[in-house]
Amino acid sequence: MRRISTILLLSAALGVAPRALPAQTSASTYLGFDRNTYPGDANLKALRQTFSYAGYWLNSPPGERANSWTGHRAVVQSAGFGFLALFNGRLYAELKTVSNATRLGQADARAAASAAHREGFPKATVIFLDQEQGGRMLPEQKAYIYAWVDGVTAAGFRAGIYCSGMAAADDGNVITAEDIRQNTAGREIAYWVTNDACPPAPGCAFPQNPPGPAQSGIGFADVWQFAQSPRRKDVAAHCSNYSPGDECYPPGIAASQKLHVDVNTATSPDPSHGRDP
Repeated sequence: MRRISTILLLSAALGVAPRALPAQTSASTYLGFDRNTYPGDANLKALRQTFSYAGYWLNSPPGERANSWTGHRAVVQSAGFGFLALFNGRLYAELKTVSNATRLGQADARAAASAAHREGFPKATVIFLDQEQGGRMLPEQKAYIYAWVDGVTAAGFRAGIYCSGMAAADDGNVITAEDIRQNTAGREIAYWVTNDACPPAPGCAFPQNPPGPAQSGIGFADVWQFAQSPRRKDVAAHCSNYSPGDECYPPGIAASQKLHVDVNTATSPDPSHGRDP
C-alpha cells in the first residue's frame, strides 16, 4: 500500500540500536488489512476469516489516479469489518510555505470530512491522515498536519495520523510519530504507526493473538502496521516469511490472485469507530 519515504534510511537498515519495547499488555488485539486497491466484493468473506477491520481510502491512494474503495462502505460493513478510514495527505514538495501549507491542510480537512460523510461514516469516526514522509517534520509539514487535524475535528470527526514509528537514522534518530505528538499543543490525535522491521515485527504473519500496537516500540500507538507489500528490502531484510515475490498474501485466497495486503494490529476490531452505531 503506502510507502513511508525511503529517502530516510531507517535504523533497522543501518544497525542503529532499537529503543526499548514496552511490556506486552493483556488487552485483546485484532488483525486488520489495508491495500490501495479495493479487494472486490467476492473476496470479503475469505478476508473476514482472518481480519477484523479494513483500511478504507477516502481519496485516491498514493500513486493512484482514482479511488476504487469509493461506494463500498456498506458492503464492507455488511461483511463484518470494522474500519481504518484513511485520507491521503500532501508531500512536502506540494506545501511550499507555511501559509500555503495551512490553507492546503484546511482544504484537505474539508475534503476528508465531505468524503467521510458521503461514504456514510458516522460523526466521531477517526480519519487517519496518511503522512508518507518520515523523520523530523519541517515547519510546513507541521502547519499542514495540524491545520488538517483542526479542520477534521471542527467538522465533527476525530483526527488520526498514519506515520513512521521507526527511527530515521540519518535525521538524528527522530521518530515521526514522536515528533508529531510532541508538538500537538494539546490536540487529540490517534496514531497508526508503521514498523515492518523484524524484530519487532513478526513479518508477513497472521497470528491468532497478534502483538499489541505498543510492541511496535511506540507506547501510545493505537494501530501498528507490521507488514507491508511488497517487503521493503532496506528495512524488512530480516523478515523471512513473505512470498518469493516479496508480497504478503492473506490466508484463504489463492496466491495466483496476487491480492497482497499490508497487515495491522489494534486493540479494537473497529479502530476508526466507523461502523454504524
